[in-house]
Amino acid sequence: MGAVGAGYVGIMSVELHFPEAGSLKGKRKHLLSVKAQLQHRFGAAVAEVDHHDVWQRARVTLSCVAREYGEVERLLDGAERYLVGQEFELGRVERDVVTLDD
Repeated sequence: MGAVGAGYVGIMSVELHFPEAGSLKGKRKHLLSVKAQLQHRFGAAVAEVDHHDVWQRARVTLSCVAREYGEVERLLDGAERYLVGQEFELGRVERDVVTLDD
């Protein structure tokens, strides 16, 4: 039996700015939509990881898994393009692709 590859995990962390959010409730509305779209479109697991008590800012980290490196890169590229195209502002973006095979 041949070796089994572990696949690849893409991780992207982004700063979001919601200039029109006037409350935490308004920010949560935006975040719920963003998280749902990233999950639906790219199969990503998504979590708000910072700025929980700030009305207009959020840091979101997402991850996606694929068998091939190129597929993970395509998923991350697509997720970043989606975020850039929204009504909120996209700040700092950090991303990495890891594998257990390394």
